[in-house]
Amino acid sequence: MSRQHLMTTAEVADYLRIKERKVYDLVASDRIPCTRVTGKLLFPKPLVDLWIASGTSGIDDGRRAVRPMIAAGSHDPLLDWALRRADAGIAMLFDGSLNGLRRFLDGDALFCGLHVPRFGGGDVEGPQESNTHLFSVGGQGGAAASQIVLIEWARRQQGLILPAGNPMQIGSLQDLARKGAVLRARQPEAGSRVLLEGLLAQAGLSAGSLKLDDMVAQSETEAATAVADGEADAAFGIAAAAKRFNLAFVPLAAERYDLAVDRRDYFEPPFQALLAVARGEAFRAQAEKLGGYDVSSCGRVVLNG
Repeated sequence: MSRQHLMTTAEVADYLRIKERKVYDLVASDRIPCTRVTGKLLFPKPLVDLWIASGTSGIDDGRRAVRPMIAAGSHDPLLDWALRRADAGIAMLFDGSLNGLRRFLDGDALFCGLHVPRFGGGDVEGPQESNTHLFSVGGQGGAAASQIVLIEWARRQQGLILPAGNPMQIGSLQDLARKGAVLRARQPEAGSRVLLEGLLAQAGLSAGSLKLDDMVAQSETEAATAVADGEADAAFGIAAAAKRFNLAFVPLAAERYDLAVDRRDYFEPPFQALLAVARGEAFRAQAEKLGGYDVSSCGRVVLNG
């Protein structure tokens, strides 16, 4: 897989047209999104682009009195189900965590579902936190961050979606690379793509180590369908998507999927109708049926700007 979306300190300095010393200053003051992998600083380009864009974006009550009734961001099958059950008139536009967050910050969505990891250093495996760093980075969302409420929706298992029976006997990213399996990737703006590239870096896999096909999956369903239809040997996605198509699944990381909503809209009937569904027994039963979900903390306020 190309590492073009993970920039080094020198590359991000060149991209921003600033000196490397200034990049280190931004990192030290937590003012630019980055990840630390085995002591090395890496900068996910989609996050850097969002950071740049959000410097001129923000939630302005005077700019848009009423937000459109749209749920944007990352596709989640359980959220999809709950929105239909809530019957609150909220349309779904799922095209990736970062695209959704951009729409939300621009006032073009009622709320955004997202799962964007931040990797820590040291020997700890996997992402060290999710989502909150998007709103704590200086300039990320501007003054809008003070109006954002971040709600935990679910914790999900992410990993490799493989054909039923796992005929290639793939058990890790290293196996995926070594055996030359064709991977159906997600779009660069997807939280799953950010997570996969971080896991690859932690595994010490070099640029171009994975073989990609010519298509990208825009949702969890598309990722699983590519494997089920034999178009790819593997995809990266959630356990629920694999289970739906009776596919094999190799877990690689646990993540938290959150909903970002304006504080004012949190208390309005449409969003409260969604939360009411999430408090019901049918919701917990559906989460168990889909598989790979932990909804024990659904509704918890993670961040109250």
